[in-house]
Amino acid sequence: MSDISTEASGRGDHLDRGSSPGGTDDRGGAGTGPGNPAGRWGLGRWGLGCAQLGNLYTAISDETASATVTAAWDAGVRYFDTAPHYGLGLSERRLGAALRGRPRDAYAVSTKVGRVLVPSPSTAGERDPVGFVVPAAYRREWDFSRDGVVRSMADSLERLGLSRIDLVLIHDPEEHARTALDEAYPALHALRAEGVVRAIGVGSTQAAVLDRFVSDTDIDAVLVAGRYTLLEQPALDTLLPSCLRRGVVVLNGGVFNSGLLAVDEPHSGLPYEYGDAPDSIVARARAIATVCARHGVSLPAAALAFAAAHPAVASVVIGAQTPEQARRNFELASAPPPPAEMWAELIDNGLLRPDAPIPDRAGSPSERAGASSDRVVAPPEGAGAPSEQAGASSDRSGASARPGPGAL
Repeated sequence: MSDISTEASGRGDHLDRGSSPGGTDDRGGAGTGPGNPAGRWGLGRWGLGCAQLGNLYTAISDETASATVTAAWDAGVRYFDTAPHYGLGLSERRLGAALRGRPRDAYAVSTKVGRVLVPSPSTAGERDPVGFVVPAAYRREWDFSRDGVVRSMADSLERLGLSRIDLVLIHDPEEHARTALDEAYPALHALRAEGVVRAIGVGSTQAAVLDRFVSDTDIDAVLVAGRYTLLEQPALDTLLPSCLRRGVVVLNGGVFNSGLLAVDEPHSGLPYEYGDAPDSIVARARAIATVCARHGVSLPAAALAFAAAHPAVASVVIGAQTPEQARRNFELASAPPPPAEMWAELIDNGLLRPDAPIPDRAGSPSERAGASSDRVVAPPEGAGAPSEQAGASSDRSGASARPGPGAL
């Protein structure tokens, strides 16, 4: 187990408080340039969510997992999000193996704390009960204590085979908010001050929980899973405006709503919130897809364009189960944005909130130019600014309920 200290207190040098608004990438739009937090972080506009590397719902081979990471890398992705929760550590082990041999300063990795993996020999012959196709050789225990944070990080470093983690997120603290605020957050704050981690934050499907951490703590980032998508935008009410005011970076995950928006024609039987999508939700997704098709745009392409358009969003985290899915997703993500007429029709039909920022045809979100975050993590030295399923959504009921953010 790695030696991790939390003796220091106070602020570290993790913040690069720049003032340049509306950074541009080489396409002329907001993206990974010096004014965009993701660019200065070394994250890029797009990240790979690695829940699927942990055999989310379907088992994949080590070779497929490695090829998926390689496909994302070849598409310019340099940010990878994982968690101990994903496949009981399998996602972290596979991600670390796939990145081995690549220059460490060329990419960023985030993982999470809040669930500690405890050996469980009595269930090793059973299957993990929360949707990952892996043996239940470990059990998840909620632990947002200081010691739990330190232990979880040390275990993650060992599984990843890395000497540092760039971003550590408190994972699904919905039912443990008090302990997470009183113990997990101060522990991460100290680790950040010591330079053990570059940045800290929170990942959840509940916008209100994230908003509380944005308001009450000094976190650098939030990963919002499934709450700011083309299908639904509850994060638009208070969370995203709060992040802009406070200079907190937003990582947008779960942007296909568990897979419902990952197909051109949504249908019954597709997942939503990791159960079967209700008829009313399927009907809404179909109506959105119909409008998109009328303008020559696929539903997944529209979902990705929308997910990146809010000025608070620094990076969109997209999951993939195969290299083919990764290539498709990142090709769609880099395509020109849909026409303004499509967004207008969605708004006119009551399928999209009129106050939601939309991307313009130049490739930059229409409301991004005047907004910027002054809180950004110093990128790894030498890091570049890189330009069918979404990551899993959160588990709100306990350590052994549903898969957590993989959007995250």
